Amino acid sequence: MGTVSYLNAKPLIWGFEQGMMSDRVELIPDYPSRIAAMLVDDEIDLGLVPVAIIPRLKDSYIISDYCIGAEGEVASVCLFSDVPLEEVEEVLLDYQSRTSVSLARLLLKEYWKLNPVLTDAKEDFRKHIKGRTAGLVIGDRAFEQRPLSAYRYDLGQAWKQHTGLPFVFAAWIANKKLDAGFITDFNKATGMGLQHLEDVIAQYPCSLFDIRKYYTQHISYQLTDEKRKGLGLFLTRMGKH
Repeated sequence: MGTVSYLNAKPLIWGFEQGMMSDRVELIPDYPSRIAAMLVDDEIDLGLVPVAIIPRLKDSYIISDYCIGAEGEVASVCLFSDVPLEEVEEVLLDYQSRTSVSLARLLLKEYWKLNPVLTDAKEDFRKHIKGRTAGLVIGDRAFEQRPLSAYRYDLGQAWKQHTGLPFVFAAWIANKKLDAGFITDFNKATGMGLQHLEDVIAQYPCSLFDIRKYYTQHISYQLTDEKRKGLGLFLTRMGKH
């Protein structure tokens, strides 16, 4: 079972880290695009993966009522720049998540109606965010980038303003059918951290951002019908960019 190593995933994997389903799952932490590649290559059976991977899977099954989503401002998926976005000439795209990159491409074209050069970035790309070169930074590193850049454009907020719908960044997806009993137990385990949020916060403190506010006001973990609508719309629009 592939799991994202970012802070936003900690509530969803807390139950497993406490030993739930330890006889049936093995946790493999990594960054999102690596987990997605492992799921495509059948190196893992399920993972908390960027939803943009769904069209690349031969078979895909969302197996949980929980996701990493946002009803508006997400705080950890942003375009950062020294100048206003309309003055940006190039955007460096974070290598760690296909969903955020696809969302940035879509929003730049449809919402902001801009056409900067889009460059797939390498590991050291953040030091090149300066002048008229902006960067898409996701996850915990976005918290580090917030005080460094004069301008910040939140992709969760932009999507909500553009479509009126919430956004799903990652979901628990299997590449094969799993039995109903496993899914019931899995759903219980992946929701356990949300029932013990104070314990999760105590275990994973963050000095860069108000982590309680992040978990309760920015990340929205329930995979609601509205989020499923947002997900469907994104997958449809994504194919056009």
